[in-house]
Amino acid sequence: MIRRFDYGAPLKTDALVKDVPLSADALPYFTVTETDGGVCFTHALGKDDLIFGLGETVRGINKRGHLYRSWNTDEFSHLESKESLYASHNLLIFSGQGSPFGVFFDDPGEVVFDLGYTDANTAAITSVNGNVSVILIEEDELNAIVRAFRSLIGQSYLPPKWAFGYIQSRWGYAADSEVRAIVREHRDRHIPLDGVCLDIDYMVDYKDFSWNRESFPDLKKLSKDMKEDHIRLIPIIDAGVKEQSGYDVCDEGVANGYFCTYEDGSPFVGAVWPGRSYFPDFFRPEVRRWFGDKYHALLDQGIEGFWNDMNEPALFYSENGLKAAHEELNRLLTTNIGLDAFFHLKDVVLGMANNRDDYRSFYHQHHGKRMRHDKVHNLYGAYMTQAAAEGLRSYDPDKRFLLFSRASYVGAHRHGGVWQGDNSSWWSHILLNLKMLPSLNMCGFLYTGADLGGFSSNTTEDLLLRWLQLGAFTPLMRNHSALHTRDQEIYRFGMQEDMRNILTVRYALLPYLYSEFMKCALTQESMFRPLAFDYPADQTALRVEDQIMLGKECMIAPVYQQNARGRYVYLPEDMLLVRFRSAADYDLLPMEQGHHWIDLQLNEMPLFIRKGCIIPLSRGGEWVEAVDFTDLTLLGWLDGAASYELYDDDGTTTQPVLADGLNAILCGVKDGRAFADGKGLTVDASRVIVNG
Repeated sequence: MIRRFDYGAPLKTDALVKDVPLSADALPYFTVTETDGGVCFTHALGKDDLIFGLGETVRGINKRGHLYRSWNTDEFSHLESKESLYASHNLLIFSGQGSPFGVFFDDPGEVVFDLGYTDANTAAITSVNGNVSVILIEEDELNAIVRAFRSLIGQSYLPPKWAFGYIQSRWGYAADSEVRAIVREHRDRHIPLDGVCLDIDYMVDYKDFSWNRESFPDLKKLSKDMKEDHIRLIPIIDAGVKEQSGYDVCDEGVANGYFCTYEDGSPFVGAVWPGRSYFPDFFRPEVRRWFGDKYHALLDQGIEGFWNDMNEPALFYSENGLKAAHEELNRLLTTNIGLDAFFHLKDVVLGMANNRDDYRSFYHQHHGKRMRHDKVHNLYGAYMTQAAAEGLRSYDPDKRFLLFSRASYVGAHRHGGVWQGDNSSWWSHILLNLKMLPSLNMCGFLYTGADLGGFSSNTTEDLLLRWLQLGAFTPLMRNHSALHTRDQEIYRFGMQEDMRNILTVRYALLPYLYSEFMKCALTQESMFRPLAFDYPADQTALRVEDQIMLGKECMIAPVYQQNARGRYVYLPEDMLLVRFRSAADYDLLPMEQGHHWIDLQLNEMPLFIRKGCIIPLSRGGEWVEAVDFTDLTLLGWLDGAASYELYDDDGTTTQPVLADGLNAILCGVKDGRAFADGKGLTVDASRVIVNG
């Protein structure tokens, strides 16, 4: 059952694609109270209750015990103490007392989720503005709640097939020659690669839709040459538009009134990479059309993918905020700067960035109404993603383009993917990456992944190698790092052969990963799930935080601790351990339900296949188009009949299709013995069937 309960005057967010009838009843499960202009929903928690959801957030898969704040924030230091990151995904799923239920708080302003933080026995969710639609979903089991929610918010974005390949990125690739050298190093060393991201360095003075003709003298030829080598270029686009007369994007935006404004109607001026900047009012359809069409200039150069950044929107400072800070600093110079004044001085300088007063100072036109930004803050990045997606569709409506974003709200999943933000080269962030995957899937974001190796700080080769072992399973597999950090392309390291071997596993698994992604997108399922969702009666599985389910057939449990040569795992049922060293070098070990220590050397990565299931493994390739989806080895621990349905297509069509013309052999375990042969197999169109 799905019902809607409105409080105040809810603002339309476009998160839902289906209407939910307004209930005349009181909202069950919660006590509702008004507080300081807002509205608070409190729910009593039982001792063993679990809380899932919230998409991109820090800490555990089970969200109980912390305070989270939906307020999209430019925050690269992902510490456990952080309340907000770049996205707001206001879905909670409660499990414990009686049947589980889900609740979506559809409010684009600030929402505070106190999930047993103030009182361990109480969840208190506060809509600060008091204008919120509450969508209640009641089902008998957890996966059904996710399916019901996903059916309300619409089909997830479908990337092109090449976007499932390995992508190399770094803030600092500043010239045509550098890009060519990076690609040449990968190809010469047979390191698989499908894409190279261009960060802000390719632009002229950090101006959107520009490129430096001195550093990139012929972008169209570079793109053409790269595609001939099966590489796509993926440039960044930021939200802020440089304030500069003679710059066409700025001039057109000012002339047509397309930028956000102060209360008096003058354009709001903030600062990001280009310095003083304007911010397109993406809430207006005509502005989205205008900005989306600007992507065409780069598409004309042969570009087929983009990543949108700084779209919370991030603010280094505002024009008014900088002026106020100068005045306060001048005042402080005339005082005796002691303890309190010193910390105040630091706050004056550091507090200019992403200041709440700035977000309260400018306005949008939202569904025909003038709206102060802070009331709808969390929608800004989502509407930028929509603008880009609409621009790509208007350029070629029959083609899938790559698009992923930093900031998002529920609904943006229909238009693009997300990466998990500017993380750090910390071992704890491998685990954070893992925990975000099922939470993001619950909210519709299937195409996702983290900056492998870490964005800030200096990675180590063992950290990068272990992170690649998790990234081998994530739809977006990108190695990305920051300027002034250690170069972290694979070929820079002594263990590059082991890293290359992990990439061969990724490419060998592409028929499985691509098929599972497409199935989940088309049927509203989650590609990644907590163990609790598949084993709700297993009291141990309910609490597992460092293993997750992958597709219908698998479980992943990466090593995420420095110097570890293995890890403990809990198997909720009998499973086949595939211990990969490369796509062609792996062990098969049947394991019974229960607790196990698994030996995993630094060059080994585990995959667990449920008993009775099979998964396809290809021969791999050095780019996605080289992977043969029809010539397969099937891995599994056979227990009677089994089958697998495979998706395959040309990689760019707007709708995926089932594969055809398959050829396969079995490689697995049966009756306690390993075997590899073509016996007992039949192929029915896209389905490979293992006869019992």
